[in-house]
Amino acid sequence: MRILLLGKHGQVSQELQRCLSGTCELTVLGSDQLDLAKPEQIRQHVLSLRPELIINAAAHTAVDQAESEPELAFAINATAPGILAEAAAELNIPLIHYSTDYVFDGTQTEPYRESDAPHPLSVYGRSKLAGEQAIQAAGGMHLILRTSWVYSQHGRNFLLTMQRLLQEREALNVVADQIGAPTWAGSIAQTTAQLIEHWCSGQAGPWGVYHLTAQGETSWFGFASAIAAHLQGQGKPVATLQPTPSSAYPTPAQRPLNSRLNCSQLQQAWHIQLPTWQSALSECLTVR
Repeated sequence: MRILLLGKHGQVSQELQRCLSGTCELTVLGSDQLDLAKPEQIRQHVLSLRPELIINAAAHTAVDQAESEPELAFAINATAPGILAEAAAELNIPLIHYSTDYVFDGTQTEPYRESDAPHPLSVYGRSKLAGEQAIQAAGGMHLILRTSWVYSQHGRNFLLTMQRLLQEREALNVVADQIGAPTWAGSIAQTTAQLIEHWCSGQAGPWGVYHLTAQGETSWFGFASAIAAHLQGQGKPVATLQPTPSSAYPTPAQRPLNSRLNCSQLQQAWHIQLPTWQSALSECLTVR
């Protein structure tokens, strides 16, 4: 199968490249080959490649930075996915696209379901929601996979930042009132590969929006504590961790306090089993 993967250097893209390598004819494009901030390039470039599946793992993910550059965030996160969806519909092929827990405001007490009304708090969240809506409006086959708290062994993410700070400092304050599911980019890639396999074998569920995170929940403080425990298990000294409220660390973009996503619909409709966040973290820390 000819698969076009967008977002060459992102966390999910790099794991997808590792996961899909050797199983398909994979064309991977970064912003130097196809700049999603320039919508006039996208449609013709995609149509000329004539893929059989498009995976959009590219995004403007600098949440705080997006507050000061909303036009760029909307170009990459909203306009570009809509054009990709239109091109996919023209080719009569599916589009797999990744979205975020930040489409919700985090005020409800239960994990969010796909049927819950979005209400983003930030430019990033609004741009990602607009991207979802543009894909749906194109009317083609699509999977929009909302995930949360993505980390991996490469790029810029909470895991790598904590591993460094825990070994540099004597004490560290970490936010404890935001709750979600840390999700390894490798788990997202593995699940995506399963979804593709189910589609190819005629076992696909309905197209649409699904939630895809690791199972279970914790706070950023709990996630940091698990990272610290791993370092301690290697005999490394680590900082003392202190829980702190979000209000102690104001940021340009407001974060939802409840980022939990109910993933039962993906598990039931597509027969997918998702790992716990603890087991995925252990697997991530053993991958090199």
